[in-house]
Amino acid sequence: MKSGLLEKMTAQLREGTAHYQLTLSDEVIAMNELVGQEIKIHFTQEIICGHCGKKTKKSYSGGHCYPCSMKLASCDMCILKPELCHYARGTCREPEWGQQNCMIPHFVYLANSSGLKVGITRHTQIPTRWIDQGATDALPIIKVTKRLQSGLVEKLFASEINDKTDWRKMLRGVPEEVDLEAKRDELFELLGSELDHFSEIDVLEHESVIAINYPVIRYPEKITSLSLDKTEIVAGKLLGIKGQYLILDSGVMNIRNHTSYKIQMEY
Repeated sequence: MKSGLLEKMTAQLREGTAHYQLTLSDEVIAMNELVGQEIKIHFTQEIICGHCGKKTKKSYSGGHCYPCSMKLASCDMCILKPELCHYARGTCREPEWGQQNCMIPHFVYLANSSGLKVGITRHTQIPTRWIDQGATDALPIIKVTKRLQSGLVEKLFASEINDKTDWRKMLRGVPEEVDLEAKRDELFELLGSELDHFSEIDVLEHESVIAINYPVIRYPEKITSLSLDKTEIVAGKLLGIKGQYLILDSGVMNIRNHTSYKIQMEY
């Protein structure tokens, strides 16, 4: 039995396949090796803020207590909506954090997760961001120098294509194939005049598509969401992992939604 606080699974892309790791009490569990096995996750009814370490009755903004969620820059609304980044106005909650995470190169990309979508990511999060979204293919199309620019460019592209992943559709199986390079060229032709208004951006016309496979032996026919807020034990045969979801024969569990939950895990 392993115990500890749940955190988002880390992942690396090796030979075209996403390899997941779950860390509990500093012990790294190679999750791909558990696919096909029975696992049990027991919630001990404790949630510990990932920043200050205090107990909290509810997890806010990805594993924080309410006070920390209100003061940390990483919990600000501009993290969800980068076009609202306000670092340049001098109102960032934590200027040093903003300098390290927002005033750095970002990429705008196309991906196929539950279908064609546009998204953004820091240069340090490639290909992690795509794996977290369950994308089967991804293609960087524009590089910018700071987060605000990436959000504004993403918003422009979102006027033509989706900027959200349908997690239920993503978990039902491999999406229909999309020619991302052809879509990129179509969008550049359609929006090229508006892109000319942006400064300090690099239009990437020759990047190659990154393909990602996931350790899944069977996708669910029906999506049943499992939550530790509703039941203290989630158990079943692990049929696969995609995005931040464990696919069990009893349902699917989003690990990221349970950040900072203290659990005991058996396998």
